[in-house]
Amino acid sequence: MTHPVDIHVGKRVRQRRWLVGMTQQQLAERVGIKFQQIQKYETGANRISASRLWDIADVLEVPVSFFFEGIEGNNSTGRDKSEDMMTNREALDLVWSFYAIPAEQRRQLFELAKVLSEAA
Repeated sequence: MTHPVDIHVGKRVRQRRWLVGMTQQQLAERVGIKFQQIQKYETGANRISASRLWDIADVLEVPVSFFFEGIEGNNSTGRDKSEDMMTNREALDLVWSFYAIPAEQRRQLFELAKVLSEAA
């Protein structure tokens, strides 16, 4: 049976990999393993050893503690809303697109989004 901690750590690996714009293949090559292993780590199907997590953290340029952030605040299902949002590919693509917009237009778009969300 998959342990909730393994699932959480795997999701954090996927989240960080997406945020830095890296593919599973690229991460696997930099860590020295097959991309299928990264897939298994990200789903929690396989546990990540301490030394492998250290290597992944080094490649993704985060401290090892990053992968455990938010775990103590999760509800009984092992998930919370902010984690769901930040592991959603569409949400991450939206964030990437948002920051590609020039600063002044980005500020205006943000203000529009605030108004629209208040009206909803």
